[in-house]
Amino acid sequence: MIPLDDTPRVHVRAPGKINLFLEVGQVMDDGYHELATAFQAVSLYEDVWASESDDFTVAVHGTVDTSGVPLDERNLALRAAQLVARATEQSGGVHLEIRKGVPVAGGMGGGSADAAAAIVACDALWGTGLSTSQMHAIAARLGADVPFALQGGTAVGTGRGDELSPALARGRFEWVFVADAGGLSTPQVYTELDRHRERHRVDIAPAVRHPLVDPDVLHALRAGDPVRLAAVLRNDLQVAALNLRPELADLLDLGERAGALAGIVSGSGPTVAFLCADSAAALDVRVALSATGHEALHAHGPVPGARVIPG
Repeated sequence: MIPLDDTPRVHVRAPGKINLFLEVGQVMDDGYHELATAFQAVSLYEDVWASESDDFTVAVHGTVDTSGVPLDERNLALRAAQLVARATEQSGGVHLEIRKGVPVAGGMGGGSADAAAAIVACDALWGTGLSTSQMHAIAARLGADVPFALQGGTAVGTGRGDELSPALARGRFEWVFVADAGGLSTPQVYTELDRHRERHRVDIAPAVRHPLVDPDVLHALRAGDPVRLAAVLRNDLQVAALNLRPELADLLDLGERAGALAGIVSGSGPTVAFLCADSAAALDVRVALSATGHEALHAHGPVPGARVIPG
């Protein structure tokens, strides 16, 4: 049953993310690759409203194409709500209304942000008083990016990417994002990376070495220096995304020629992120990319993680 309009609702907002650095290591025993990544939460948001209901249901709309978003048990936000209910022995259900502002299947963690927002929203709606560590444990069951969407800011992720350590980032970093009309499946991109490494006999070892975030990335963030950060952006998944979508290479070149300090495929792609020197430069890049027919979005980071929005 979908709730009536006058049913009390809780509104939570959670951010999308950019992987400033992503080193992909060996496949672990659980089937996931070992990762070292530096996340930054950015000002493209997912808004989730939670209302009490007899069942668990979800509705989705937004400023981005939402046609590929599942409305059944595959929806991460719905699964998050069900996990919170089980963890807190909540007998009722919830209706989730999601307004998406993060490109779908674009490597920016929109689905993960939905899940993080749903955890916070259901906890607030039901008054269950989950601790930060309890929310994190639920989030980690849903995917590697969900804990970061809860935390926000800037952080280093290890393991599957869900073991987080806050990272200091001074100032504000300006980004322009260009989403692709068709998404890329994250498992598909990892599979292509493994194939690429096998084809080209890429050495990711020595095997005893765990992936590490380049210290220069952390130095650039602490200094609040976009020029230094641009020089050390890295995404091991980019080669796989470019193999699957060769046209993204032209887009990366176009953005850099328009004035971006550097371009990088965001996470598993196909969204492309351009780091800019300041807000004026970001506006110039966005206008130049829009003039060539691309839908370009200007955002900044870091921003907070999932938060209740009063009112």
